[in-house]
Amino acid sequence: MNKNTQTEIEAAVFRRLLKHLDDNKDVQNIDLMNLANFCRNCLSKWYVAAAQTSSTEIDYEQAREIIYGMPFPEWKRKHQKPATEEQLALFADRPQ
Repeated sequence: MNKNTQTEIEAAVFRRLLKHLDDNKDVQNIDLMNLANFCRNCLSKWYVAAAQTSSTEIDYEQAREIIYGMPFPEWKRKHQKPATEEQLALFADRPQ
C-alpha cells in the first residue's frame, strides 16, 4: 500500500471514529477512560500534537471543537452526566 493511500484510509477511519462517538454521546468520557484508557479529550490532545508535528498551529479548544463537533462547554452542558460513584472508583483503580 502506498503512503498516500494509507493516509487516506487512516483519515477515513478517524472520521468514522468521530462519527461513531458523535452518534453515541451517551458513552461518557469516564466510561471510555475506564474501558480503553482514552477519551474524547485524549483525542483532542493527540490532534494538537499531530498538528504540531506538521507545523500547523491549533490550540486545545479548537481541537476539542473538532473532536466533539461543537464547542466543549456546549457539549458538556448538553451531554455530560455527573460521574457515578462506581465510575469514579473504577477510574481511581485503573492502571496508570
